Formats: sequence, structure tokens, C-alpha cells
Amino acid sequence: MKMKRLGNTDIQVSEICLGTMTFGEQNTQDEAHQQLDYALDHQVNFIDTAELYAIPPKAETYGLTETYIGNWLKKTGKRDHIILATKVAGPADGWLPWIRDEKTRRLDRSNIEAALEASLKRLQTDYVDLYQLHWPDRKTNYFGQLGYTHVEEETVAIEETLKVLADLVAAGKVRAIGLSNETPWGVMEFCRLAEHLNLPRVVSVQNPYSLLNRTFEVGLAEVAMREQVGLLAYSPLGFGVLSGKYLNGQKPEGARLSLYPDYNRYSSFNAQKATEAYVKLARDYHLDPAQMALAFVNSREFVTANIIGATNMRQLESNIQSVDLVLPEELLNKIERIHQHFPNPSP
Repeated sequence: MKMKRLGNTDIQVSEICLGTMTFGEQNTQDEAHQQLDYALDHQVNFIDTAELYAIPPKAETYGLTETYIGNWLKKTGKRDHIILATKVAGPADGWLPWIRDEKTRRLDRSNIEAALEASLKRLQTDYVDLYQLHWPDRKTNYFGQLGYTHVEEETVAIEETLKVLADLVAAGKVRAIGLSNETPWGVMEFCRLAEHLNLPRVVSVQNPYSLLNRTFEVGLAEVAMREQVGLLAYSPLGFGVLSGKYLNGQKPEGARLSLYPDYNRYSSFNAQKATEAYVKLARDYHLDPAQMALAFVNSREFVTANIIGATNMRQLESNIQSVDLVLPEELLNKIERIHQHFPNPSP
């Protein structure tokens, strides 16, 4: 397992990160603990979660993922063996009314401090290694929206948010800070203010990235490299679509899109056609389609970690094994040709 530096810190994280949003929804606590044990035994030291999880978000499962992880930490005593990341939820216009007060939930001091304290309690730890803003406080284009429409609105200034995070770092409750679902302007503004005000720099940005969504390459890839704000790639398999298991109208029992068909970000006509092409390409080279898709993400220079998710141990084992797959140049060129024919069908 290759280890990579997290931003400008001395924190070393595995190139495969275990995503945990299924814990508490599709995975029981026993299954979650089995995944955590296996991941750690196979040199995966990076664990990502969020106060919002499990997914899909529900009032009755809010914070359950962190609770499962906290119970595992208490049971195993392995807090020092992992790099633990979690996230604070931002404003959502009536969505997620069970998370604090939906009318005043912003990325301000009271909300961030309350969110972190609750996360630390559920995780049964005194600190998190990486604390991330789950999405921006302002209206911008994320969660699948490509075009930007400017809206003048009252928002919490990035400077205020950054000062709160700086205080949490100074207090020893957070080692490093990161962003998620952020734009090039947002990342650069955090970097600019950190330099101008001598505050902690963001070290990562957790955005979607896969063969079906390479929009990160357009503006953020250069930012990631030049500013040392590496990508933590989420949905590298597009909700499992790139494994090919949903092709030809298949709906495998217990699979995410079989259970939650409204999660259709990776199910458009062009996404299906692109997936067909990528799956055929993998099979032409006698490769597992999911491993090929993950290996492509692993190979990108701007990626710090590839966040995999699994609902069973067979998937987890296969996903972790993707680190051993090096895609030949000829295959990468054929991936580019498919991408040119079906560019970003699932932004």
C-alpha cells in the first residue's frame, strides 16, 4: 500500500481510504467492524466519515456511522493506528432538519463547534486528524450542477469559518482541515485567506472523481498540484455503476441503486453507454471492471486518496487489491478515447 503525504502536513495516509457511509444503513455494526479490521490489516490507515452519515440521510440514522466507528475504536484501542477524517454539515434550505437548527445551520462558530463536539463524542476520541466542510456555505455549483448561477445572499464569510477551524487546530481537537464538494474559487479563497491571515491551510478537497465524472480535471487539478490540496476522490465507482453490475437493466438484490433508485447521478443514458464501453474495455484486457476504474483514479497525480466503499467483504477485498494494478499506456489511451466520446456524463 502506497502512503501519501496529506497536503503540507507530516500526516501519511494510505492511497486507499475506507469510506463508511453505508455503516448504519446497508451495514450492521458487526459488518462495519469487520470492514475496519480488514482494512487496517491490509495497510489502509485512512478512514473517512461524516456527521451526516449513514446515507441516505435519515433522522434515525444521523450520526450512526460515527457511533459504529467510535465503538470499534473503544473495542480495539487502535485510535493511534488510523488517520480519522469526518465532516460538518452546512446549510441545506430545509434539507436535513434534524441536524441542529436547520434555520441557523451555517458554517459559523456555534455550528462548527457543536458539530465537532458531537462527532468527538460519537467517535469516542479527543481529536480528529482531518476535519472537513461537507459542502460550501454559499450557493454554488456542486452535487452534480455544472453551470454556475450567481446569487447574492447572506453567507458566513470564509474568513470567519477559517478562524473557527484555526481555533480548533490550536486547541488540539483537529490536526488538519479540508474541504468537500468545493469549486476552484472556493479552494483558492481558503488558500489566499490562510496566507493573508497566517491561519492553517486546507490540505485536501473531497470531490467526486471517476471515469464517469472527471470534471475535477478542468480547474481543480491544477489547484490541487500547485497548492498542495490533494483530491480525496469520492464515488470512484459511481455508486458501483462502473462495476457493470447494473448493465442491461440488472438490479442486483441489496445493491445501492436497487435499494435507492432515486440516486440516479450515474444512471443517465450517456453514463450507461460510457459504462458499457469501459466495462468492455476492461474485459478485453481480462481485468475486473471495478478494479480498472479504481486503478485509473489511483494513477492520477493530483489524487491523495481514493475513497472506496463496500457493502460486503468480497467488494472490500477487490477494491483494496486495485492498488496492485498498473494500467498500461495503451489501455490508458483507450480510456481517453472513450472519455472524448462520452465526456463527463455524470458530473
